[in-house]
Amino acid sequence: MTLAQLHAELRACRLCLEAGYEIAPGPVFSSGPVPQVMLIGQAPGVTEAEVKRPFNAGSGTRLFQWLAEAGWSEAEFRAKQYMTAVTKCFPGKAANGKGDRVPSRAEQALCRPYLEREMALVRPRLIIPVGGLAIKLFFPSKLRLDQVIGTAVYFPPDLLTDNPIRFHLKGAQQLRPDDADLSPHLARLERNGRWLVPLPHPSGASLWPNQPANQQLIGRSLAMLNQIRQAWQLG
Repeated sequence: MTLAQLHAELRACRLCLEAGYEIAPGPVFSSGPVPQVMLIGQAPGVTEAEVKRPFNAGSGTRLFQWLAEAGWSEAEFRAKQYMTAVTKCFPGKAANGKGDRVPSRAEQALCRPYLEREMALVRPRLIIPVGGLAIKLFFPSKLRLDQVIGTAVYFPPDLLTDNPIRFHLKGAQQLRPDDADLSPHLARLERNGRWLVPLPHPSGASLWPNQPANQQLIGRSLAMLNQIRQAWQLG
């Protein structure tokens, strides 16, 4: 199967709708011709659902400000890399009217095979999970955000040879250098492995990124992303 075939299947999917979930059908994702980076968000918002463009609204503004600090322009990243989400369709507004509804575990399970097939076809050299739902794909849910942001994970190639769909961290190297300098690790680690660097959700509704201590953690993540981008030529 090719990515184009998978995307056609995604666009025709009505699994959540047929299961009774009040979603707005129509997946949101984007892909460059030969993506090396996969960015995984939570789920598209109403604006993203309308224009079929990931991180199109205010959260996208902040996200691409962060990515610019890591060396990617918005136009370059959108044109070259892969952007997807834990669930692909707009889940609707939250019952309390504040923000969007978080997709249920059942909806996540229905959409999970698509994410696995995306990963198998893209075989990303770098994964950037954005926000709590995407981060929990990889990290234990009991961990606080400040225990995850500022961390880089390296999957050696032997973990990816037999199974490029690698969500659990068993066998991976978790790194949190005090000075955010990955240079010694980048010099010794094989380049056919995979990096994972999480970021918090950039929504303006979240106060977490506004705290000075958390801003320092985000800065560490962006510095490490910049080093990985340059060393592995992930332009």
